[in-house]
Amino acid sequence: DRVHFTLWAPGRESVEVLLEGAARQQTGLDPRAVALERQAGGYWSATLEAVPPGTRYQYRLDGEILRPDPASHYQPEGVHAPSAVVDHGAYRWDEGGWQGLAPRNMVLYELHVGTFTAEGTFAAVIPRLAELASLGVTALELMPVAQFPGERNWGYDGVYPYAVQSSYGGPEALKELVAACHRQGLAVVLDVVYNHLGPEGNYLRDFGPYFTDRYRTPWGEAINLDGPDSDPVRAYFLANAEHWFRRYRIDALRLDAIHALYDRSAVAFLRELSARTEALSRELGRPLSLIAESDLNDSRVIRPPEAGGLGLQAQWSDDLHHALHALLTGERQGYYQDFGRFEDLVKAYRDRFVYDWRYSPHRRRRHGNSAADLPFEGFVVFSQNHDQVGNRLLGERTSALLPFEALKLLAASILLSPYLPLLFMGEEYGETAPFPYFISHTDPELVEAVRRGRREEFSAFAWQGEAPDPQDSALRGAAVLQWGLRSRAHHRQLLELYTGLLALRRRHPALGAGTAGGDMEVSGFAEQRVLVLRRRAEGRAAGGVRAAAAADEALVLLNFSPDEQSIAPPISGGRWHKLLDSAARGWGGTGDELPARIEGPPDGPVRLRLAGYGFAVYGTHGSPAS
Repeated sequence: DRVHFTLWAPGRESVEVLLEGAARQQTGLDPRAVALERQAGGYWSATLEAVPPGTRYQYRLDGEILRPDPASHYQPEGVHAPSAVVDHGAYRWDEGGWQGLAPRNMVLYELHVGTFTAEGTFAAVIPRLAELASLGVTALELMPVAQFPGERNWGYDGVYPYAVQSSYGGPEALKELVAACHRQGLAVVLDVVYNHLGPEGNYLRDFGPYFTDRYRTPWGEAINLDGPDSDPVRAYFLANAEHWFRRYRIDALRLDAIHALYDRSAVAFLRELSARTEALSRELGRPLSLIAESDLNDSRVIRPPEAGGLGLQAQWSDDLHHALHALLTGERQGYYQDFGRFEDLVKAYRDRFVYDWRYSPHRRRRHGNSAADLPFEGFVVFSQNHDQVGNRLLGERTSALLPFEALKLLAASILLSPYLPLLFMGEEYGETAPFPYFISHTDPELVEAVRRGRREEFSAFAWQGEAPDPQDSALRGAAVLQWGLRSRAHHRQLLELYTGLLALRRRHPALGAGTAGGDMEVSGFAEQRVLVLRRRAEGRAAGGVRAAAAADEALVLLNFSPDEQSIAPPISGGRWHKLLDSAARGWGGTGDELPARIEGPPDGPVRLRLAGYGFAVYGTHGSPAS
């Protein structure tokens, strides 16, 4: 029951901690107010006895301003109420011998805790983990869980980066979920937001210069990472990463919108974070990873420090999503005006980025740099995610925009790519519930500002209709996954297809991330809109020595035309066995017509006919997807 309180408040003349609840009852003081002592660097601290777990407390600044702890680990009554003491050492971990997961082995499944189940809690996720593991997922990516105002939010309005959302179940419930994931063989990736804090309950300005007006972000002032007094601000966020890795045993952090982390320091904040994470990984003896969301198309994010990079393990890549979406839906509004050509899709597979210092009509300038020399497993790709669904006018999923055959094609386009695949919750069975943006703010003026901001954001896309009110409590309920769909007609077939594709990815080295030790040839048949990926992975003999004779090869044929197309795939010889054909009736197709085996010359080129939006996979050995 001994607690050490530390607070950074460099501009204050006095700081006190006010203790409530059990501590007040034990000491007989009402209230118990204890002055913190001034330390170097603008910090204040005190070590207090008789402060049991659960004790509520606040800080009083200059004798008059009462505020929760900016580094609170729990806000059980919300963002404006007192903080609560948490004893992390009291939790007894049972992870079933979990040793961690290297990023290149991740198949990510992004979920929003509040809509993944009707209950909207960490505890309610646990019974579904076995289904995700059997699907072939290896990593659960949680949208932000830092405390936000109210009970409904995407999580990007969090204002207490260290506190676990109370309506989801709080700190211990998150640990239970992490432990359950590890027992199922699933890594846990947590989405964290270091580029801004939400508007309601954001009291950081009362403590110190956490923000700067030197830069502007879409959410207002930027985080002060390189100005006067920025060292303690950086320390606050660096320690936050360690908080999740050490206390909650999170395996990787997904860093939200790093393009809004403005920092001209000689040692960038992200490089410092990467170095700290590497050191902690060595200390804890398990892989810890950083995955960045970035719209910069900047290869330096994942280049090693010795090559002038930041040293992160992976970054989200929007270009493949945009190329797929624009080509299949025909949408050209907003940033989709930069895409839509078949050649963009070919480049997305061949060069990682479509825009690699190429002129962007949407931005009206050149954008990106080349990443063509970097490993494929440094890029996370998807056919949909929370942003691409939720930032549409009505929050429609891809299942509402494309026919069933095209949904199957999208699955193959992502899961058979050499990149790290990410699924957005429900896409594996074609969930039809929308995923609109929603909030539960208490300030009417703030609510109206959010409404106005959403309308302005949608104007660039010229979508028809009226945007739903983000404050409407019904939005969250409408977004809850409909788990019963998994057993119905095409939904069941789509789920089985996803499972089969992920099984192929596991069984065939040539279909894994990065084509380890091998290569990939990309061929585009522009007139037919057919893309062919010829992937090869070196075999390995005992002791890890390469054995070229045991190399695994795979041929992936993807038809992005709604019409049947005939092509001669680039195979020079050898015997190929069909592993999967999306036109098979078992996958909801019209009939399995592609040959079970094909052989290249000398008999002449082989011609194959692919159904509209159809795809097929051939391999040099191995078994098909069941």
